[in-house]
Amino acid sequence: MFEAREGETLLAADPAELRPDGHVVFIGRIVSPWTRREDCPKNMRAARESGRAATVLIDEPYRPGLQNLERASHVVILSWLDHAPRNLIVQKPRHAAESKGVFSLRSPARPNPVGLHVAKLVTLDIAAGRIGIDAIDVLDGTPIIDIKPYYASTDAFPEATIAGRDDK
Repeated sequence: MFEAREGETLLAADPAELRPDGHVVFIGRIVSPWTRREDCPKNMRAARESGRAATVLIDEPYRPGLQNLERASHVVILSWLDHAPRNLIVQKPRHAAESKGVFSLRSPARPNPVGLHVAKLVTLDIAAGRIGIDAIDVLDGTPIIDIKPYYASTDAFPEATIAGRDDK
């Protein structure tokens, strides 16, 4: 059972124990060099800096959906962060002075632990369902919900900011 630290708040009901209503299916898994949470990079920037590539393995029934993906230089990967607690609604990150609502954070601990990763597409083998990517910031075996092409023309907002944060 997950225990909250000082300054954190748990939900009254753990979403992991509620009846599902979205019928989400996993379409594959990540093959990652990270097997322990302590070693896993906290974000894609840190994952890239590690210099360690990863692979997305797509289950056979979903492989036809990879057709034409090679046209994309980068992909958006939606993962299910299955090791994250789901009942933590207010968090106090170790590096932060104050508590923050889960929806203002990129933490994996959230009611629906969906991970969002933009990765460079390195290789694609549709028949084998293998997508080679430059890096990933999740544990080995993490389930995949979806893959989409990344469009810099519509997905990037260079003017986007978070007040009080320096991302340089």
